[in-house]
Amino acid sequence: MNTNDTHLAVFLGSRNNPRMQAWMALPEAERRAKEQEGIAAWKAWVEKHQAVVSAMGGPLGRTKKVGERGIEDVSNELGAFMVVRAESHEAAAKLFEDHPHFTIFPGESVEIMPVLPIPGS
Repeated sequence: MNTNDTHLAVFLGSRNNPRMQAWMALPEAERRAKEQEGIAAWKAWVEKHQAVVSAMGGPLGRTKKVGERGIEDVSNELGAFMVVRAESHEAAAKLFEDHPHFTIFPGESVEIMPVLPIPGS
């Protein structure tokens, strides 16, 4: 993977987000219909950008944190990830404008960061 054009996209969303609370308050049938709409839009986004998607990634499950105190269960806002290629950090970010993660689903944002070369390699 060429790190000069590789970017990690992390999809974020909080359970405390008012949009998530409104989503969860929807009647089940309405929420399921919105989920289907969102899944279709997400698939269309991937199809449109398939040439730049290096790793599809996927949804993230529960988190374990390992540190000096050992292993802990923790909660964070990480929801999914994807790896894309783009000629610049700005170009990578522009790929995610109007993404279904926050235009249909109750996600809050997508953070995009360049994958840097390992120092000394």
